[in-house]
Amino acid sequence: MRVIGIIPARYNSTRFQGKVLAEIDGKPIVQHVYERAKKAKILDDLIVATDDERVVKVVEAFGGKVAFTSPDQPSGSDRIAEVVNEIDVKIVVNIQGDEPLIEPAMINDVAECMLKDESLVMATIIRRLEEPSDLIDPNIVKVVCDKEGFALYFSRSAIPFIRETGEDASDFNSVPIYKHIGLYAYTKDFLFTFTNFPKTSLEKAEQLEQLRVLENGYRIKTVQTQFDTIGIDTPADLERLKDMWSKKKVEPKVKKEKSKEANPPKVDNPKKEVVSGDEEEASPSADKDSSAQKWSAADKEDLFQTYFHKEDASKADDDEKDHNSETKHNFETKKGSPPEEGNPT
Repeated sequence: MRVIGIIPARYNSTRFQGKVLAEIDGKPIVQHVYERAKKAKILDDLIVATDDERVVKVVEAFGGKVAFTSPDQPSGSDRIAEVVNEIDVKIVVNIQGDEPLIEPAMINDVAECMLKDESLVMATIIRRLEEPSDLIDPNIVKVVCDKEGFALYFSRSAIPFIRETGEDASDFNSVPIYKHIGLYAYTKDFLFTFTNFPKTSLEKAEQLEQLRVLENGYRIKTVQTQFDTIGIDTPADLERLKDMWSKKKVEPKVKKEKSKEANPPKVDNPKKEVVSGDEEEASPSADKDSSAQKWSAADKEDLFQTYFHKEDASKADDDEKDHNSETKHNFETKKGSPPEEGNPT
């Protein structure tokens, strides 16, 4: 088998228990994720990995494949490793279980990136930031890359920091700034290498498990996409998405080209609570504080309307290839030289 997709679906999420079974339009979130991921043509198999019998029963009821994992697994990556341990597969894709609008083309692109270059051990998705306020939002993870598209660092802080203008974002369009979307692909061998490393200091500080990879001297290839996602991390997130979903029959808006202002408006720097993930990184772009946060770009209505517009089109032609993403492969991932004092277990 070349590529398998695994959807970690933990029931006991700290901020929203049972969120993967919460319903939108009569279907649980995990079913929306599964059905969207199933459209990724590159996947040879797709499995939900869970530690709860309630999730098992729901997935089996809608006809999905599911594997029961140990409730003691500390992260989504460990849960995935448990599932693929006995499976003969080359590439493993980690698909977040709380993103019902996941774009199949993103899965295709990150996996294809790995298949094209056998030197790569891990790849992930990034997207250019569009909202200046996102740069200083600690709940949106930023990433900086080298000229070959390998990640240099991931942070909740504003990176790169534009010295001349600081955090007023007046020079927001002068340099590409990227957000990280928590969709990963690894070789099976590297997945086990990664999960056997102990947590590192930067990982603990930022609460970002991908930093464990960089701290141990490995490289992560980034793949740029035009698509965004909406993660469900709190009950408030769910209610907002339900409200948007109820308007899905509204005529899709034509996406307008953003004007490039020389001096975008100054962005205030309110204090925001940083919320760490439960088990998976979830979507760093998602709302983390139900009372103080908001989805950028008017609740991502363009993303939502685009999703439903594509869904309507796909009903007319189920064979339409999701591979036609305008995502572009920036580069590919290869293992660097690990530091002499790495800490594999």
